[in-house]
Amino acid sequence: MKKQTQKTKSIALMGILTALLILMAFTPIGYLKVGAISISFLMIPVVIGAIALGPWAGAALGGVFGITSFVQCFGMDVFGTFLMDINPFATFIMCVGARVLAGFCAGLIAAAFKKSADTLHGNHRPGTALALRFAGYSVTGLCGALFNTLFFMGSLLLFFWKSTTFIEKMQEWGFDTSAIGKFFAAFVGTNAIVEAIAAFVIIGAISSALYRARLIDALAIEKTKQVPNDEAVADIEEKIERIEEASKAD
Repeated sequence: MKKQTQKTKSIALMGILTALLILMAFTPIGYLKVGAISISFLMIPVVIGAIALGPWAGAALGGVFGITSFVQCFGMDVFGTFLMDINPFATFIMCVGARVLAGFCAGLIAAAFKKSADTLHGNHRPGTALALRFAGYSVTGLCGALFNTLFFMGSLLLFFWKSTTFIEKMQEWGFDTSAIGKFFAAFVGTNAIVEAIAAFVIIGAISSALYRARLIDALAIEKTKQVPNDEAVADIEEKIERIEEASKAD
């Protein structure tokens, strides 16, 4: 019954996050437009899903993010439309593949923090475990935003850096293309900082609230409560031995 309840909660949360992604993607909530460049906040629901439901859920939500991003390349986004004119296939990989990978990697970070927190809880350090768990939410948010930037920019440079049309347009927009490092720093500088700070703060707060509402790690909590620790097992075994000895004496 508990497994069925948790499954229902997971499906509901996945549906809510998917709907939120679509809403954010096509309203001013999800993007902050700065000239031809967009600062995106869509990794926030992706990372929350990765924290709550694991790496594959993060990858699936990343795919939703990527598809909405690709759709905007059909005349809705200046930069995306420009890239579509150069190479549609590469633009698809950059929009979708990078976000799928970012969501999956964020889920791996979250899973590592969960495992460490569960270990501390099992070693009778619930306060430290809870602090690590909450810190893990914020750090995962930060990593998710950075993964998104790195994978997106990596794909952009991989597919478009050798394009003369791309280089000329970047120069026209005022970006230094004399070296990859300089272009990378200039292109993602403000974006990466804003996205990372927003993800760190917002994801940490929302995930902590979801944990307290038992929508995150609920099964892990139940297992921790149900599985006896080593000292408890030893105590039970000792009592059984005493009972057996008393029975033999009688």
